[in-house]
Amino acid sequence: MVDDSQDPMVQLLGPDGTFAPSAAAEEFLPYFERLTEADWRKFYKDMVTVRRFDTEATNLQRQGQLGLWVPSHGQEGAQVGSAYGARTQDHVFPAYREHAIAMIRGVDLLNLIKVMKGITHGGFDFRESNNFHIYTLVIGSQALHATGYAMGIKFDGAYATGNPETDQAVIVYFGDGATSQGDVSEAFVFAASQQTPQVFFVQNNHWAISVPVSVQARVPLYRRGEGFGVPGTQVDGNDVFASYAVTAKLMDDARAGKGPALVEAVTYRIQAHTTSDDATKYRSESDLEEWIAKDPISRLEAFLKDKGTDSSFFAEVHESAADFAADIRNRTLSVTNPDIFETFDKVYSHPHPAMAEQKAWLQAYEASFGDEGGAA
Repeated sequence: MVDDSQDPMVQLLGPDGTFAPSAAAEEFLPYFERLTEADWRKFYKDMVTVRRFDTEATNLQRQGQLGLWVPSHGQEGAQVGSAYGARTQDHVFPAYREHAIAMIRGVDLLNLIKVMKGITHGGFDFRESNNFHIYTLVIGSQALHATGYAMGIKFDGAYATGNPETDQAVIVYFGDGATSQGDVSEAFVFAASQQTPQVFFVQNNHWAISVPVSVQARVPLYRRGEGFGVPGTQVDGNDVFASYAVTAKLMDDARAGKGPALVEAVTYRIQAHTTSDDATKYRSESDLEEWIAKDPISRLEAFLKDKGTDSSFFAEVHESAADFAADIRNRTLSVTNPDIFETFDKVYSHPHPAMAEQKAWLQAYEASFGDEGGAA
């Protein structure tokens, strides 16, 4: 049983940027101590950059360039920290809000724009994106995909060899709402029974669209795995250092053959669930303001300033982030619709007679209208 008499949350940075490890953080401190000042600055730059990108993407949707956008504002600490806790050879299975992780793994974020513009089903090959798999919009299904892949790693003997440069593990991301899906429970069953090398990373942003987590779960989400045999850890998701340290240790444990683990990163969705949602209908302004005060970027900035980081660094980061967003905007406006016939070319990895037949039919049908678009 979990002892609830003490705060179980792992935290290294307080909301004011003070370095004050919680009691639960002790076993993870060696991982924080690996970090250099250059790492701190890299974390900060990535969080600022992806937030600026996220804002630009939201604006593009509002201006009619995208059908939908899924904001990540407020969740940068959980994402950036955990992204660096994985190794290049590890496989990452996202939901649809993991923009920072995609960027860190080397995905051109224009590919995410194309998904939300409705002109691609994925847009990139995970083998060319440091094993970052495509976004999954079917809630919770990626937990099964990840568990199946982790079972494959186990059966191939690609973990627990003692070589940290080649041993593999899997990390899968989903939100608090997905923990209510049967797919996630089924994934816990197989992960525990097979002792797969994987980490389940739940970003608890407190809302499954308009349903609060207090309605979804009567116990903290990090305890959801206990009955299946998957141990859990709760981390301050707005603390990038804690998110890194917890993920790095649990991924090391997974690669070493110690079985699956569950992380609950407690964070908050500052913007709406998607651009089709109106969060003012169900959230209070006071609740929002409370979480804005816990912002992951602000707290790391306060920490860096306390360590003597020059103001020019922050100015350069924000300028670079603005340039990054401007480039995304320019390239988005230059995107053209793909040839409709490409639909048939991307269903299977190899030529397929049924797809060839359907493609030929559509080509003939289109040609029947003639050059001027009228019926032949």
